[in-house]
Amino acid sequence: MHHVIRKNSYFEIDLNHDGIVDFTIFNSARTFGSLRLNSIIAWPNQGESDGVEGVASKTYFLFELAVKRGTPIRYGQRFFGKGIMVAQCVHGTHQSGPPCSYRPYHTLGKWINVRDRYLGLVFTVKGKTHYGWARLSVQVSKRPFKLIATLTGYAYETIPGKAIVAGQTKGPEESSIEQSQSDLRAPTPERATLGLLALGSPGLSIWRREESAGAAP
Repeated sequence: MHHVIRKNSYFEIDLNHDGIVDFTIFNSARTFGSLRLNSIIAWPNQGESDGVEGVASKTYFLFELAVKRGTPIRYGQRFFGKGIMVAQCVHGTHQSGPPCSYRPYHTLGKWINVRDRYLGLVFTVKGKTHYGWARLSVQVSKRPFKLIATLTGYAYETIPGKAIVAGQTKGPEESSIEQSQSDLRAPTPERATLGLLALGSPGLSIWRREESAGAAP
C-alpha cells in the first residue's frame, strides 16, 4: 500500500501519534509568467531542533538527501529546517535565473526519479531528541510537466538520542522502533496524518512494536 502526493497537495506526518504534526511533505506547482516551477519539500513543523537530513550545494540551495536502505541516521549528521527534495522548472526563454539556471528546462535535487529512498529525520518529544525515517519514491517528468511523490512508510526510534538505520523496523531492545500503517481507504487522505498511513493492511491500526532482536532484513 502507498499514498500518492500529487500536484498542489500535502501530507502531514505525526511520527509519534501525539496529535502534533512533526513534518509535512508538500508538492507545489506554481506559474510566474512564462516560468513554471514544481517542487517537493519535506518541512519540519516543530522547534529549531527538528530537521531533515540534507546537504548544502555550491549554488546555495539546501538539498534533502535521498539515503539508501541501511544508512545510519544519527547524531553528527547535518539536519536542516528547510531545503528541497526535488524541483523542476521550464521557461520560455534562456534568460531565467535559478532554479532554471539559464536553461529552458532544468531539474535539481537529490530525489530525481528515485525509488524507495529515505528521508533522515530528527525531532523532539518532550524536549528529547529522536531519529526517524520516511520512505518515498519520486517521479519527475518533463512531458507532462509534473512531480509525483509516493510515501510508503516511516518509523522512529523511541529511545531518545539513539540512532536508527534507514528501513529499520526492529531493534535489540523491546519496542524500540515504532511505525504506523493504515487502510488508504480512510476519508480525506490528503489531510490525514501519517500516524494513520503507509504499508497498510485492512483497517486502521498502529504497527505493533516489534519484540524480536536485530535490525530489519
